[in-house]
Amino acid sequence: MSDRSSMTYKDAGVDIEAGNRFVDLIKPLVKSTNRPEVLTDIGGFGGLFSLNKDKYKSPVLVSSTDGVGTKLKLAFQLNRHNTVGIDLVAMCVNDIIVQGAEPLFFLDYFGTGMLAPEKAAEVIEGIAEGCLQAGCALIGGETAEMPGFYSDGEYDLAGFTVGVVDRDSIIDGSSIQVGELVIGIASNGLHSNGYSLARNIVDKRLQGDLDTVHPDLDESLGDALLRPTKIYVKSILNLLRDFDIRGIAHITGGGYWRTCRASCPVTAKQ
Repeated sequence: MSDRSSMTYKDAGVDIEAGNRFVDLIKPLVKSTNRPEVLTDIGGFGGLFSLNKDKYKSPVLVSSTDGVGTKLKLAFQLNRHNTVGIDLVAMCVNDIIVQGAEPLFFLDYFGTGMLAPEKAAEVIEGIAEGCLQAGCALIGGETAEMPGFYSDGEYDLAGFTVGVVDRDSIIDGSSIQVGELVIGIASNGLHSNGYSLARNIVDKRLQGDLDTVHPDLDESLGDALLRPTKIYVKSILNLLRDFDIRGIAHITGGGYWRTCRASCPVTAKQ
């Protein structure tokens, strides 16, 4: 005779109560990023955002999606989770600002084997901070608890952003001419892409030592490697206000030359 005893999601490894606690923890974080155009609170099936059409002559929506990559492995090793969310936002909004688009809103995907509400809330804390730095609203996301799919204590992140630019103000590099100025905006360290190489160097040449303070850095290697990716939105918006910018490239893991094969550096008419 078959066993008819009841089973619950919790028996299968999915804790609905933990999920509800997580939502309660992140509600104030999400609300702190709101823009006037946001029409919904967290918890709906979709985030509603009303575009201010009076602000644009011919608005064009620009979208991008990205992740943090293997930099997450360092967050797991060091048990620090409140900065990788900034990286997630940065890798998305930096891609659309190079086309002249102001980021409007952001969505995230958080996948893990067993949800730890406090740890997950630390991740969302970083995402909210990144949204504040970029001036965009965190209007939704997905938290997926998938037992047996991830290693214990690990998670993955994906981010999605939508921005807007006037059609006549789209930056695509097509008007760049010989003799124009090149403006370089310094990074604050390694950006999220490229950490497979960085981690390989740390493991094979530095014996994986992330805690020792290095004289050349005035901080530990772990601190330096976990430094969040710089968000360039406000810097670029200021440049666009004051200069005739012809083309921009967001330099990430592949470096300058690889990026510029398909794009261009920041250039301005003299």
